[in-house]
Amino acid sequence: MDNKTTYLTVKDYSVSGEEFQLIYNNELDLLETFPKPSEDKLAAYYETEDYISHTDGSRNLFEKTYQYIKSIALKRKLKLINSFSFQTKSLLDVGCGTGDFLKIAKSNGWTITGVEPNSSARAIANTKTEDQVFDVDQLLKFKSSSFDVITLWHVLEHLPKLQDHISLFKQLLKPNGKLVIAVPNYKSFDAYHYKAYWAAYDVPRHLWHFSQTSISNLLEKEEMIVEKTEPMYFDSYYVSLLSEKYKSGFMNPFKAFWFGWLSNRKAKRTGEYSSLIYIVKKTKN
Repeated sequence: MDNKTTYLTVKDYSVSGEEFQLIYNNELDLLETFPKPSEDKLAAYYETEDYISHTDGSRNLFEKTYQYIKSIALKRKLKLINSFSFQTKSLLDVGCGTGDFLKIAKSNGWTITGVEPNSSARAIANTKTEDQVFDVDQLLKFKSSSFDVITLWHVLEHLPKLQDHISLFKQLLKPNGKLVIAVPNYKSFDAYHYKAYWAAYDVPRHLWHFSQTSISNLLEKEEMIVEKTEPMYFDSYYVSLLSEKYKSGFMNPFKAFWFGWLSNRKAKRTGEYSSLIYIVKKTKN
């Protein structure tokens, strides 16, 4: 019996206007974007000035708000990795965008390395990190057991070879290292509320859509486990703001704030926040 069924049809509101299906994988509790663009065509779906993680834009109130919230989030991310108490403090940030997390980590004593496929974002990042950010092919050139911490802040959902990448990250971690994965959660209240308008589906740039169960299932295949999860409280507000725009044609900050707040409130009981951070460790080396 086929273990994959259509879950939802979703539109690309950012670039192409094309429609994609979300296919439910019953074995993994995972949603897959279909059809997936070929790797040589995928880059075209990122070609917009509105893709804010590839710029340091502050052109309008929305972007200024994003940059302000990002500055708060950076401090929380730093606090998280500092809590691991590694002596050598070697960090790899995959999909590092314009390099702000690497910059703040470096200023706090971390030995930093970044990987970023977008050439414009990578150029900006290298001005902040003394040229410590590389193209994706560098991932295959690192030595095994090179890093204490590997972070992917809203990156795993973009990677075409999902299981292969998870296996590679395990290989690059030191024996007691931590893999930190932040991804949207399609079982959150705001996802259920906005349905096909939920901005965090972001097809086809997001190739995969995760639940807590799917993350555990994927990691189990690589003999890794989730040690702890943490919520990303701001994501419900940001995602709801964009979702309101997709649904009605304009941003409605009052409705967005209400549904963002409601999502976080319900998640206090269910644990199903709009986005979650997974702290992951190896069970075997």
